[in-house]
Amino acid sequence: MITKDEVLELLTSTETYRVERTISTGNMDKFCEAICAFANDMPNSRKNGYLIIGAHDDGKLSGLKVDDALMKKISGIRSDGNILPLPTMSVDRFVFPEGDLLVAEVRPSDLPPVRYRGRAFIRIGPRRDIATEAEERILAERRCSFMATFDATPCLNAKLEDLDVDYIKNTYLPKFLDEDTLTADKRDIKEQLASIHLYDRENDCPTYAGIILFGTNPKYFLLGDYVQFVRFAGKDKGGDILNERQFSGPLYKMLPALESFVKDGIITQRPVPESLFREKTVWNYPEGAIRELMMNACMHRDYQSNMPIRLYQFDNYIEIMNAGGLYGEARPENFPSVNDYRNPLVAEAMRVMKYVNKFNRGVTRVQEMLKENGNTPAVFDVNTITAFRVTVQATNEADLSKGTSQGTSQGTSQDDKTIEEKIIEFCKEPRSLAEITAFCGFQDKRKFRERYLNPLLGTRIQMTIPDKPTSRFQKYLKK
Repeated sequence: MITKDEVLELLTSTETYRVERTISTGNMDKFCEAICAFANDMPNSRKNGYLIIGAHDDGKLSGLKVDDALMKKISGIRSDGNILPLPTMSVDRFVFPEGDLLVAEVRPSDLPPVRYRGRAFIRIGPRRDIATEAEERILAERRCSFMATFDATPCLNAKLEDLDVDYIKNTYLPKFLDEDTLTADKRDIKEQLASIHLYDRENDCPTYAGIILFGTNPKYFLLGDYVQFVRFAGKDKGGDILNERQFSGPLYKMLPALESFVKDGIITQRPVPESLFREKTVWNYPEGAIRELMMNACMHRDYQSNMPIRLYQFDNYIEIMNAGGLYGEARPENFPSVNDYRNPLVAEAMRVMKYVNKFNRGVTRVQEMLKENGNTPAVFDVNTITAFRVTVQATNEADLSKGTSQGTSQGTSQDDKTIEEKIIEFCKEPRSLAEITAFCGFQDKRKFRERYLNPLLGTRIQMTIPDKPTSRFQKYLKK
């Protein structure tokens, strides 16, 4: 809060864009408009604004006596709901021989434009006015620049000692910066980390990106920051648990551990006859596809959630689920063509460490690798707001032995009865048309629905939203 000496300086200050003096005590509209204008900080000075009640324009005191009722009235402006977003302000009384002053100190908002009863007010020098459309656009753009992603925010309870500084200095920075730049950089480690957004200078603590990537114990600060693997017997979660593991720690340690586990603990290979005298080796899942999906889960997950990344393996498929649905510009209708990053600092560090490439080719590459291995396309559930799920079917040994696969296109002949049984089995949990079509190895959703799904409706399959058959959120469930 401002001091008494600083108040005296403000009475004669020439910085009129951040000071408003008035002798009025009852013009609430005037007070609210002034507070709104200070919060918008149109000059972008990032300096606090001051509404001074009890002083003339020339700085002379009016002889006002500030009582508790006036203090409460001005303090109530902050939370009465007329100014949104709520301003950050404080109110204090200063007593002088010539009279009292009531000073409302207003901090520039990080979320402009701030509006009073729907209108955005700004300061133009000593004058207060309503923002034009162009000025509102400037404030809106400034809002975007102030809104840091979660991984860029400070982890206030952490200290430098909570980072593996030796690894960062000896291994990560040489990958991030070229040798000449690193040799010439004589700054201390905090300044170096701050320059790549792993440390917050203002709060003197690591950012969440630093903790996630290089923390000595990330789970202490982020309870859901781990991967849970469960191997179920059978085809659903009702089966016995055959194996269970947890992977935690900073990403620079956890990612290679996950890579090794996927290769040795999930991927299996077997010979399949191609002819009477020749065999070929096939895998239940292509290693590169599962690796890509796990890297994407670690990169795009919502680290504020307490839900871990779930890697569940069943007899004939794998399910990967992570907290946080599609983010930013990515929408169900444009996925996977459009991509966005919930954790851009984490994504950039993973690129530097060669785990991802950030070319927006992840989903395409996964589908290509699955097709080459004889798997059906991966099914992405992108309609859930708070989570992202992908399902990958294992290769079908019977089909492979005949030279075909579950990834067969619609032109390959298949037994209709077998397809109906697959649909019913798959719909033990609610499934979308896209999921069912991909699971059965087809591409044309409209023809698949007409030929296979519609005949089952009402007898073996039911809609989850029966009153809206064409809803984009429609799913199908076994009766």
